[in-house]
Amino acid sequence: MTTSRSRAARRLTVLSSATLLLAACSGAGAASTSNNAADPAAQTAEAPDEVTPGGTLRFAVGSDQGCVDPAQVGSNDTIYSVRHLVDSLTDQDPETGEIVPWLAESWEVSDDASSYTFTLREGATFSDGAPVDAEAVKANLDRLTELGARGTLARGYLAGYEGTEAVDERTVTVSFDAPNAQFLQATSTHTLGLLSPESAAQTDDERCASVIGSGPFVLDSYTPNASITLDKRADYDWGSSLWQHEGAAYLDRLEFSVVPESGVRLGAVQSGEVDVIGNIASQDELALSGSDVQLLPRSNPGIPFGLYLNHEVPLLSDPAVREAISHAINREEITGAVYTSFALPATSSLSSTTPLYADQSPLLSHDPAAAEQVLQEAGFTKGDDGIYERDGERAAFEILWFNNAATNAPTLELIQQQLAAVGIEVTLSEGQVADWGTRIAEGDYQANWGNLTRADADILRTSYSSEGANSYRLPASDLDQVLADQAAAGDPTERADLAAQAQEGVVAGYHSVPVVELTTVLAAGPTVYGVAYDASSRVQLFDAWIGQ
Repeated sequence: MTTSRSRAARRLTVLSSATLLLAACSGAGAASTSNNAADPAAQTAEAPDEVTPGGTLRFAVGSDQGCVDPAQVGSNDTIYSVRHLVDSLTDQDPETGEIVPWLAESWEVSDDASSYTFTLREGATFSDGAPVDAEAVKANLDRLTELGARGTLARGYLAGYEGTEAVDERTVTVSFDAPNAQFLQATSTHTLGLLSPESAAQTDDERCASVIGSGPFVLDSYTPNASITLDKRADYDWGSSLWQHEGAAYLDRLEFSVVPESGVRLGAVQSGEVDVIGNIASQDELALSGSDVQLLPRSNPGIPFGLYLNHEVPLLSDPAVREAISHAINREEITGAVYTSFALPATSSLSSTTPLYADQSPLLSHDPAAAEQVLQEAGFTKGDDGIYERDGERAAFEILWFNNAATNAPTLELIQQQLAAVGIEVTLSEGQVADWGTRIAEGDYQANWGNLTRADADILRTSYSSEGANSYRLPASDLDQVLADQAAAGDPTERADLAAQAQEGVVAGYHSVPVVELTTVLAAGPTVYGVAYDASSRVQLFDAWIGQ
């Protein structure tokens, strides 16, 4: 397939109009509210007719994952910056889900979806001067299969990978040992963004310190837990077919600073010390109401925020305990008390903006009485301190969490209270953001609070198949086959049915406890324009600029 650059460029989601946020755009005006988490009360500024290029955009985030290799990071705070270092073979339209050209100008998929042949556009280079050619694509995909513990997403996208053949300089064929219908969407993600062969050949730790990509910005400096600074590539001219202009980015420089305290970030954007901040909490939204600071929200597709349970922990291996935990949690109360007005309670094991989402809300009811009944039927009795126990084992577990969102701590404190009300004891353990991937991959936790973003239902296989990374230590079951089948199904109707079965299997088995859909909300100064969200609700700043 091929897609006209001029046609596809009219569909980028750009947050620049007074009337709205997520938009299928032509020029600077916004026109649509599709994919929003709620009826938006977004505060957005109307863009001037003339773009003002140049300048530095200062962006404050709450955390740093300790790495600048896009394939090794999963925290939005870090993805916001490193996404701008790498281009992808394809891009995904945030409004329609359509896969469109980027570094690949066209592609062909075999009838059984087991091989993909991409034709690369001419002229793209990495910032070290190396060409973006077939050999570079091969070098990247080959090394992604060898990533360490932080490469869970990449390994899932490349499950069954047989190899990549450089047919000629501009033609590359990627082959799998079985049908792999999800792979085309995977090529649009930051995880499969391309690095220079020189970077691809380095160790995982070396790439965490510095990478060379072909993106519109290059890494100027990185200080872990402090800042990431990017400079514009003046010779860049191979952007996504969704972007609003050709050539180089408007901004000269992007400065991302790590500011853990939500209130400090809020004060910085209000005073003009920074231009954009992430991780807006409900109290921040209230404080900004009626001000000239813009609120820019979008609901993230993928796995909702929730409790992800280690099935090797004896207590949590019991389906009755997992069911009781789910019944005890009041999703509506948590969403209303902690999150912005744009957030929604989880209604499935996928967020509602994910392609092939299927509503499972009847299985996610809040029913404290049912929670206690399930425990009692499983042989638990309530102790003098109000906590259930069975054969000397208390209904008690620890939740590992990371401070990469302002809502995490208050959410978990409320969950702790809700579970205590039905006789389940929870302790909270804060981990280091940089250790997130390793601890989850190694099973060094009992329950984890988190989410995963991807605009494709196959994120379920990445998360819940016992035949993959299996971070949650699920036993083999019929769910594995359903997850594998949906990844392979080439027929859209068949895949939608299988994806719905997979969602029901995850929720009905209480393999995790989805709680709230992540809604990304940024706050931007009154003269910031063109900030965009991609299909995975990650920030795209290529078209961004700062007015007078």
